Amino acid sequence: MDLLNQGKHTWERYTGMSLGRTVDYSGAILGFHDDAHVDVLYRWAPNAYCHFHRHFAPASSIVLEGEFHVYDYVDGKEVGHRVRQVGDYSHTSGIEDHIEQGGPVGALVIFSLYAPDGVLTQRLDDDGSVIQTVTLDALRSKHEALF
Repeated sequence: MDLLNQGKHTWERYTGMSLGRTVDYSGAILGFHDDAHVDVLYRWAPNAYCHFHRHFAPASSIVLEGEFHVYDYVDGKEVGHRVRQVGDYSHTSGIEDHIEQGGPVGALVIFSLYAPDGVLTQRLDDDGSVIQTVTLDALRSKHEALF
């Protein structure tokens, strides 16, 4: 599979506002594995954000294109900002609230998530309350409906 040939993937686009910031990113599912792993590819429009969220599943990622920003939050306050460049690898295993942003030319990032209990992420409202819980089963069902 050619990860960089973005025309070969089926993308789902997300837009709106989150934490007062412009949301514009797209996701493509690359594959599900029988051991509770899922691989996804996300791309951000230039200087745009994803929705405020938290991960429950350990996640590994690699920046493939652009510049990738991660803003960490604790109790509704920004407590950290990390900038990742092309080729940077990251692995997180704890639950952390954050919002991500593409740099001046956007970003393309591959994620591998492991969800043995089936829970991947929670999308959060600006006040940190849960809007949506994303599970492995729900993501798989949505993906299968596209094909």
